[in-house]
Amino acid sequence: QVQLVESGGGLVQPGGSLRLSCEASGFTPDYYALMWFRQAPGSERVGVSCISSTLGTGYAWSVKDRFTISRDNQQKSVYLQMTSVKFEDAGDYYCSTAMKSFCGDTWAAQATITYWGEGTLVAVSS
Repeated sequence: QVQLVESGGGLVQPGGSLRLSCEASGFTPDYYALMWFRQAPGSERVGVSCISSTLGTGYAWSVKDRFTISRDNQQKSVYLQMTSVKFEDAGDYYCSTAMKSFCGDTWAAQATITYWGEGTLVAVSS
């Protein structure tokens, strides 16, 4: 069955960096866009970034120019490089896919997502 397994979360200081990874199995991720969402305590899950099958990318305005999404199809993985981390970046980060090849205008909408990972926690503290 489809599985998305995140790793790399942890405690980071403001201004620091962290790299999240997500390994896919049970399907061929090469053909599909992959996304990262974040959910802070008491808040809704929000889209952070998307990378399409052709390496097109999309970012939430709050992380643009600080986070970089990438993928390695040989490793069946998608990554999120977080830099200049802020307190508001804290939360559970979820890897996901809508089983579409493109990101489009609706990639950040939870309702479009078909599969979710279990999440990895990012805590920001000085």
